[in-house]
Amino acid sequence: MPTPNPDAMAFLLSRRSRPSKTLTGPAPDRAALMPLLTAAARSPDHGKLEPWRFIVLERAALDRLANAAVARAEVLGSAPEVAEKARRQFAESPLCVVVVESPKESPKVPAIEQTYSAGAVCLALLNAALASGWGANWLTGWVAEDRALVEGELGLAPHERIAGFLHIGTETLTPPDRPRPDIEAITEWVSE
Repeated sequence: MPTPNPDAMAFLLSRRSRPSKTLTGPAPDRAALMPLLTAAARSPDHGKLEPWRFIVLERAALDRLANAAVARAEVLGSAPEVAEKARRQFAESPLCVVVVESPKESPKVPAIEQTYSAGAVCLALLNAALASGWGANWLTGWVAEDRALVEGELGLAPHERIAGFLHIGTETLTPPDRPRPDIEAITEWVSE
């Protein structure tokens, strides 16, 4: 028989991201962040390739990225509200961990599995932050896809992509739960 961990299961059944706009300081310091990164790095990683890496954006870096996002939005001719939303994502964030998908050449592990691994790291980091009592949110958006921005401001190599911006801080309010999937409607049981 399995050995259950009821506390862990209760957390997973009730976990809820905190909207990034509701996060404030303090954020975890470097010592408090290391266990969260360590937990995230325990994600499935077939072949032990580590097809991801972390960039931790602290206050000055967040402000720099906020300004760069506005400048880039203007170059792209984006609406002012698009630029402002991108600015706020970083300017108002107490701390942001960028999970970078960094695929490795492998004859055994397909690129798509490496992509899934980077996504698993994002969710594991989100859950580790929430389980540790922090508020956290996983975002992407156009900033994550803009090559000029991510290569110029974050130093990504041409083969790398942003899997997620994980904003972590102190929650200012607990959001209500949102509608969840109807498990019966999306589950197929195959017996033969």
